[in-house]
Amino acid sequence: MSRKDAQDPARVNKHSPTPALMPLPPDTASPAPDGDDRVDMVELGRRLWHGKLWIMLAMLLSGATAWVYATQIAVPKYTARAAVALDNRQGAMIDFQSVMPGLSGDPSTVNTEVEVLRSRDLFATLVEDMSLTADPEFNPFLADDIPAPTTQHDINATVDRVAEAITVSNVRSSYVFTISALTTDPDKSAGIANRLAELYIADQLAVKFEAMENATLWLSERVATLRGELETSEARLKNFATKTDLVSVAALEGLNRQIKDTRVRLVELAATRDAQAAQVVTLEARQDAVAPDDPGPARGAPPLARARADLARTGAQHDALRLSLDRLEADYARQSDELVELQQLERETAAVRAIYEDFLKRMQETSVQRGIQQADSRILSTAVAPMHPSEPRRPLILALGLMLGLIAGVGGVLLRETMQTGFRTAQALERETGLTVIGQVPKIPARKRKALVSYLVDKPTSAAAEAVRDLRTSLMLSNLDRPPQVILSTSALSQEGKTTTAIALAQNFSGLGKRVLLIEGDLRRRVFPDYFDIDPTRGLLSVLSGAARLGDVVRKIDPLGVDVLPGGHSAINAADVFSSDRFASFVQDLRQSYDVILIDTPPVLLVPDARIIAQEVDAVLITVRWNATSRAQIREAVRQFALSGITVTGAVLNQIDPKGMKRYGYGGRNGAYAAYAHTTYDRD
Repeated sequence: MSRKDAQDPARVNKHSPTPALMPLPPDTASPAPDGDDRVDMVELGRRLWHGKLWIMLAMLLSGATAWVYATQIAVPKYTARAAVALDNRQGAMIDFQSVMPGLSGDPSTVNTEVEVLRSRDLFATLVEDMSLTADPEFNPFLADDIPAPTTQHDINATVDRVAEAITVSNVRSSYVFTISALTTDPDKSAGIANRLAELYIADQLAVKFEAMENATLWLSERVATLRGELETSEARLKNFATKTDLVSVAALEGLNRQIKDTRVRLVELAATRDAQAAQVVTLEARQDAVAPDDPGPARGAPPLARARADLARTGAQHDALRLSLDRLEADYARQSDELVELQQLERETAAVRAIYEDFLKRMQETSVQRGIQQADSRILSTAVAPMHPSEPRRPLILALGLMLGLIAGVGGVLLRETMQTGFRTAQALERETGLTVIGQVPKIPARKRKALVSYLVDKPTSAAAEAVRDLRTSLMLSNLDRPPQVILSTSALSQEGKTTTAIALAQNFSGLGKRVLLIEGDLRRRVFPDYFDIDPTRGLLSVLSGAARLGDVVRKIDPLGVDVLPGGHSAINAADVFSSDRFASFVQDLRQSYDVILIDTPPVLLVPDARIIAQEVDAVLITVRWNATSRAQIREAVRQFALSGITVTGAVLNQIDPKGMKRYGYGGRNGAYAAYAHTTYDRD
């Protein structure tokens, strides 16, 4: 913006396309409307499709490595399987109660037996039985040729290896156990599987025999003890019976009846005695009522005497019967106690005898069962030496290798894509920076800079020429009320194609019949002589310093129809030159002489020249090289312009590679310069 514009607020954003297109600074830019947190599966597919060759190469390398490992490196191993059936329907030859009953066959029992087959003690027995400590496959100390610290270390290490080589499983919904042995020798695998099955059954029998032996020994000791207790109890009973009178329940009941009869008789005598006593009292009272001086026979002496005699006799009988009752009760009490003691001794003797007889019978049954014990399992099928190795599983290893290669390839492609910081589409550039992409220019096939002019002239209908026309149209339509007259072309860094964009735009505007001036604003590098046959010694600096007139230093490039003003040589700092009032006045004068003025400036991130010159222009174009300019660089360039109060009119995605776009999966998305450009522009 000019210094006049600085005083006129209406002209501050004179080269802004529209308010709606004004980009925000990177730190305040709005997020993409679609949301960056969602995965674009189509975009992901394109990126993977672009890296398909790398993915296929990773799969081939991984698959080849897996195949070499499976066929050349991995040691073949053979699996032999033996089957053991749990027999829970065994019938007893003799109906004896077993000391150790058979297994029930419930799930808990089946799982327990599986763990018994996997037990370390059983593996240790197998190692000792087959002398596997002498086998280098199982003894790591032999394989490494290192002596074991102790014999127990030798055995423990071998048992660990054997446990890894043996697999025990239960066939679903059955009582069948499968024993699998995996070794490098088919015969060894079969031998280990069969021997483990045999040791398992032998272990079952050994457990039962041990239980029988322990039971027989305990029963023998218990029977001997019970025999002594029975003999002692019988001797006590015999001694008691010898020392006491013969006592029985019947005799005791007869004695009880006699006592009851005696008690009845005693009650009757007591009643008779009481009646006689009352009679004596009556007779004595009557006798006292007769006069004492009357000696007649009516005194009644004889009846009183008889009554007294009867009373004395009855009393004597009562006392004698009481003594007899006391003796009977004493005998009953004594005999009752003796009978209770006798019965107690008899019960104890009977109990000891019953226990003794039961234990004696159990001992005899256990002794008989020692010769008829059967194992709870049987070998259902023996293992045979396999004909073909079970490991390595070559198809599986190859499939896993290819899968790992696929994962590695996809991961590598996605990692590379993640680390890639350039822009491949206009949508990505707009989403990242907030700028409006007003042009997308394909790579111009000109190896040298001087060939650019010839290409633009000779290929007016090429994809690049059409893309520049689109850029010119978008630029002119960016402000319908006031189309930009002074246009600045810059980039974040060098080698982005900003000069090529400026020259192509100048040639395109000239094709409309406009008077066009192309100014070299990069006074430090001065690359115009590489494109045009001009004198680089005099130019813009000569005009600004007054050493030459504009007409003397401007060069007409006839093939392009464009006037070119080179930078020229000077020791003055370029930033000071562009900050001067003379430069501002110079630009204002040029507006009167030319319809379109294009200024090619240095990169924004290297020197401040572009930001200074931008104060005097109507539009700012920033060129972004396809798949090269990083996101951080373009964001910083936009931020630098925003700090200077300059709004970038738009971005140009430059040097697009059509073949690269097709490889990345974007073919056909970018107009005439996409992957199908050669079919439309057959003259290119």
